[in-house]
Amino acid sequence: MQQTGEVSFYGEGSHPSPAVAQNLMENWLDGVGEVVEVRRGDVVDGTIVSVAPTEILIDVGCKCDGLVSGRELERMTTDELDQLCIGECIPVYVVNPEDRDGNIILSINRARAQRDWRVAQALFDSGDIYEGQVSGCNKGGVIVNVGQLRGFVPASQLETRSIGLAQNSAPRDDDSRWEHLIGCKLKLKVIELDRNRNRLILSEREAGREWRQVARDQLMEELKVGDVRSGVVTSICAFGAFVDLGGADGLVHLSELSWNRIDHPRDVVHIGQKIDVQVLDVDKERQRIGLSIRRLKPEPWDEVAGNFEVGQIVDGTITKIVDFGAFARIGEHVEGLVHISELSESRVNHPGDIVQEGEVRPLKIIRIDTDQRRIGLSLKQASEDAGEWEDDVEDGPEEDGAAEIV
Repeated sequence: MQQTGEVSFYGEGSHPSPAVAQNLMENWLDGVGEVVEVRRGDVVDGTIVSVAPTEILIDVGCKCDGLVSGRELERMTTDELDQLCIGECIPVYVVNPEDRDGNIILSINRARAQRDWRVAQALFDSGDIYEGQVSGCNKGGVIVNVGQLRGFVPASQLETRSIGLAQNSAPRDDDSRWEHLIGCKLKLKVIELDRNRNRLILSEREAGREWRQVARDQLMEELKVGDVRSGVVTSICAFGAFVDLGGADGLVHLSELSWNRIDHPRDVVHIGQKIDVQVLDVDKERQRIGLSIRRLKPEPWDEVAGNFEVGQIVDGTITKIVDFGAFARIGEHVEGLVHISELSESRVNHPGDIVQEGEVRPLKIIRIDTDQRRIGLSLKQASEDAGEWEDDVEDGPEEDGAAEIV
């Protein structure tokens, strides 16, 4: 017997089969749409349905819309707020699935942070190189953002060329020590990541080491003897200067810096200087590149052939004094040696007793060795020739009967 008060949509006293009941339930859900359940900490996609100065409503598929509070909006920039348009689909973070008023509290910034943490985690897991721009600094290092995350590059993880101490005269404990790097883009690797401590540590050294190896291998394959490349001077030592060609450093030996005699490479180049160099040698096995600066400038001996000859008297500037003589420049890029035996008719204990650096003296060219690229000069023979010329001048009038009698 049918119980009183029971109402059935399938006829009095009848019940649907389980299959029919399931079908009816599915049809009902299709009609009203799927209801999404969210939990605290979820990151879900939502559609903006309303934008107001004090709040933003976002449809995340639940029975009610989610709410982004005005407090969060106050922390957003004008550009970020302008991008929040009705109908825009954005990721949001569930702060509270239901507050005391029944609202779903959402956060846009925390969703972006979660997304950026996933990006940082992927960089950490893969070891890929990330290029970021320096946004700030303190005395311990520099700050580089990964999305909205503040990554930190300690001073110990900066490369020498980024440290650029030559460009920065601030004390080592001064917050402004790294200011010259703000706005610069650095190649970095994530070396430490801790979301619970909000800690993201980056390294330029690690990225640079890996990037340079790849760039070096590629450059070593591309370079050919005779190539002309642009580079930056990265370091200077007593025997030459190292030039970064874009991933690999080549050496310009002291002898290849200038056609003139120089005492130290810093007389010709300085760190950070951009220069053109010619490739002299590529040793793939030893991973070494030989470069030259002077080969890109006119060959001084071209000047010698056209302007100088043995027996010629020229003005020479004393450039360097050594125990065995003195070097003198007789052209823009040409130097010759005045041997100690050619300084004076008298015995000379040291060339510095006769000439001084910077002096301009008349010199006679007594030897030109094209094969060895050497020029021999003589001060004493130039003086003898000058004396003979003066004697000729003095004797001349007497022969002509025009000498003055005193």
